[in-house]
Amino acid sequence: MKNRKLFIALLGFCAATHAQHSLAENINGKKLYMQRCSVCHGADIKGTGPLARKSNPPTPDLTTLSFRKRLADYPGVIVSSIVLRPNGSLIPDTLKENNVKIPPHSWSVQDLRDVNQYMSSLISKAQ
Repeated sequence: MKNRKLFIALLGFCAATHAQHSLAENINGKKLYMQRCSVCHGADIKGTGPLARKSNPPTPDLTTLSFRKRLADYPGVIVSSIVLRPNGSLIPDTLKENNVKIPPHSWSVQDLRDVNQYMSSLISKAQ
């Protein structure tokens, strides 16, 4: 129940954030994405990073129609994936198995907004 309330709050948060920001490049969001996400998702967000095929399941292409629909229906899906980690230990296990170290990060609200905005802009550009 607690996770459900957090998820609902995140949806509202991301929808409001998306409306507040233009799709102009976001330096903090890009930096965080490139440091923490691109190793699997790739710079193009299409699941082309060096570890994309080394996880089980493989990293998905986030520019697909099905993911774009999910993002439209649930604007907080990117942030909730960062916060709630719906795949459990998939990310830490994949990093460990491949001897990749990404330092811990204390996510601020602004960081979450920036990553959401940056990733959303990449997904929009890929259409």
